[in-house]
Amino acid sequence: MTDDAAQLSLLAPPQQHAASTTHARLLVFNTQHASPARAYRQAEWISQQETADLVVLTEASSGPGGTALVEAMHHFGYAHVIAPPADPRDYRTLLASRTAPLYPVDAGVTFLPHRAPAAIATIGGQKLGIVGLYVPSRGPKERRNVDKRQFQEAVTTALTGLSNVCAHMPVVAAGDLNVLEPGHEPPHKVFGRWEYAFYESFATAGFTDAYRHLHPAAVEHSWFGRSGRGFRFDHAFITNTHTAQVEVCAYDQRPRAASLSDHAAMVLTLGLTAGDASGRPVRDRATRLVGEL
Repeated sequence: MTDDAAQLSLLAPPQQHAASTTHARLLVFNTQHASPARAYRQAEWISQQETADLVVLTEASSGPGGTALVEAMHHFGYAHVIAPPADPRDYRTLLASRTAPLYPVDAGVTFLPHRAPAAIATIGGQKLGIVGLYVPSRGPKERRNVDKRQFQEAVTTALTGLSNVCAHMPVVAAGDLNVLEPGHEPPHKVFGRWEYAFYESFATAGFTDAYRHLHPAAVEHSWFGRSGRGFRFDHAFITNTHTAQVEVCAYDQRPRAASLSDHAAMVLTLGLTAGDASGRPVRDRATRLVGEL
């Protein structure tokens, strides 16, 4: 336990929101490799959001800040946290859940898999697949785009396998992709065709951009450069056969305005049914899905 965690444990247990049993409520949050102190503030803010029953945390540190973040998420009411180990020089993606157990599975991303953890959660009798993604930035001059391109290729290869489980459950892939959609406003010439192709690969594999599904013409951004020009870097995709379940998909600028992160948070809410896409009751398929999701 870190010194910060020891001090935190002396505090009164925080008030907790009750997790929904009728909706899957997901929050996507870029932690901006937070220090331990800021990680605790982030976890506290997240826990105060009623719509954050499930959380995808991107750009999490592999050092003390990341350790503190895991401890703080537990303290603030998240019983289940998946925190894959990573090289101390790299970032990782974490998954957290208030009450629904997270059953870890292999997303099939073979390069930098700690940036793409996956899990199955059961909420109100329906299973949901969750994949958290944090695509590397363009990188330093000596390795410009090397890791980014290789990770994108690994995710693209895995996407078809992920969408193949949609007959059994909705699958959500969400996080900071460090890419834009074609036709993004404002345009940013720095991005290459191969980067836009990565965004398009989700549609090719059978996924729908949940934000665009609800807001086909909206212009909104989740990160802003030094010039003030906006970028919609954070995304949430859902398997095509479950787009009717998307009730909310929106950006929350409050954590960025409060300097908790340099990104806006993203909220995704899915209405759930007690059966799978075919209408049959959901049985425990976790063992079989380890090889599929």
